[in-house]
Amino acid sequence: MIIDSHCHLDFPNLYKDLDGIIKRAKNNNIKYLLTICTTLDSFEKIKFIIDKFQNVYGTFGIHPHETKKFLKVDYNYILDQKNKLKKIVGIGETGLDFHYNYSDKKIQKKSFINHINAATKLNIPLIVHSRNAEKETYEILKTEAKSFDKILIHCFTGTSSFAKKLLDLGCYISLSGIITFKNSEKLNEAVSIIPLDRMLVETDSPYLSPAPLRGKPNEPSHIIHTIKKLAELKNVDQKIIENSTTKNFTKLFSLNTYEK
Repeated sequence: MIIDSHCHLDFPNLYKDLDGIIKRAKNNNIKYLLTICTTLDSFEKIKFIIDKFQNVYGTFGIHPHETKKFLKVDYNYILDQKNKLKKIVGIGETGLDFHYNYSDKKIQKKSFINHINAATKLNIPLIVHSRNAEKETYEILKTEAKSFDKILIHCFTGTSSFAKKLLDLGCYISLSGIITFKNSEKLNEAVSIIPLDRMLVETDSPYLSPAPLRGKPNEPSHIIHTIKKLAELKNVDQKIIENSTTKNFTKLFSLNTYEK
């Protein structure tokens, strides 16, 4: 059994073929999917998706790129949205992205802290995006999240030293198809220090199709290529990667609670 811990089923390339996407995922032993919120418009579609498909769960959050557009999404607003729906199992994606700086850094940081506070209050996982902001991401998590142990760093692309710092904070780390890319040597070095009991796997679809599917729209069924690469990097059987990442997701998101 496999779980895609981060996909965007509300994005046009996937949303137009939801039935086909879910069917192909099931045919590739992917039992559950977590579709991630990025905007308020995104959340409206996510509510429809998680209601239609029993094996799909969702989150609520504002992507760092979008924070300047949704200043009203503060701590209380986040709490209110989560409390409306049982199948909203996480907060995010939130975090910092200083690569493009589509939103002001101060606005991103304020939004990030609001999301952290909400996740802590609700005691549900926080899904974190970090790009070109390793130092700032770490400092905010260290200060604002403190002993909170339900932090998931999605689509990790950082250094070994950053991975170690995050692991020391108790974070889980999710890996995507980027590990299959030809220029991923440094990332794969970081993978070597991430223990199996702290590792999750994702597609971040419709982005980041793994080799050998580069250049094509990504979807959850493609996650098998990432799992194969992880098994190679960790020098273990593919089933061990499937079982450990599924166990970690189930534990982090308290999936058994939602299934009752």
